[in-house]
Amino acid sequence: MTPGKFAVDHIPGSYNVPLDLLREHRDELHAHLGENVVLVCRSGQRAGHAEQLLRAAGLPHVRVLAGGITAWQGAAAPLRTGRPRWDLERQVRLTAGLLVLVAVLASAIAGPVKWVAAVVEAGLTVAALTGTCLMGSLLARLPYNRAPRTDVGDVVAALTGGAT
Repeated sequence: MTPGKFAVDHIPGSYNVPLDLLREHRDELHAHLGENVVLVCRSGQRAGHAEQLLRAAGLPHVRVLAGGITAWQGAAAPLRTGRPRWDLERQVRLTAGLLVLVAVLASAIAGPVKWVAAVVEAGLTVAALTGTCLMGSLLARLPYNRAPRTDVGDVVAALTGGAT
């Protein structure tokens, strides 16, 4: 789970270990994990990737919470919540929609502005075809979307209760 999503809601007692951090430090983290590990993300997809990484590192008793946080919420299980945020995808839809609307309205005064709408649409098409999104990458850098970074030292300290 990304630090931003973890800040919005997470299961009490859970630790935030983003997938990229797990990829980079899986062997170091494996040394501090207990026998039973339950992996959680929003839907279960990222947790499935994390499960593969930990099993490859030699941790056989890894489980994924079926349905992720969404299923956990649906079951009315305890959840620690923070300040609500819009998902990045929703922010992209709003920003793209506003850019296209403003470009179309402005093109009534200055015709060439319509090409801004075309550029936004081309970007959305590329995003859909490639699975990457330049607008999403740019929006993710805004202060609103930033959460405290998670580093391996913080995770190890949390897992060991501060003992090394």
